[in-house]
Amino acid sequence: MTERVNADHRATLERIFSHPEGANIEWRQVLSLLEAVGSVTEEHNGKVKITLGGKTEVLRPPRGKDVDKGTIVELRRMLSSAGLAP
Repeated sequence: MTERVNADHRATLERIFSHPEGANIEWRQVLSLLEAVGSVTEEHNGKVKITLGGKTEVLRPPRGKDVDKGTIVELRRMLSSAGLAP
C-alpha cells in the first residue's frame, strides 16, 4: 500500500473485505481511503470518478451516510484488481 494509507484507511479496507458484508461503512471513510490510494474526482452529476491501478470507475454516492452492499461488491472488485485486498 501507499505511504498515504493510515490506520483508519486500513480499518476501512478490512471492513470492506469482511464477510459477511460489514454494515455501517460510511461513505466518507470509503472516499478517504480511495483518495489515499487513487485519484478521486466528483463529477457535475454528483457521481464520483475513481482512477485506481490504471482503471477508472464511476460510483454513485449513497443517499445516506453508509454504503450499500452493491457498492461494497464494486469496491471489493476495484480494490482487488488494484492489488489492495488485505
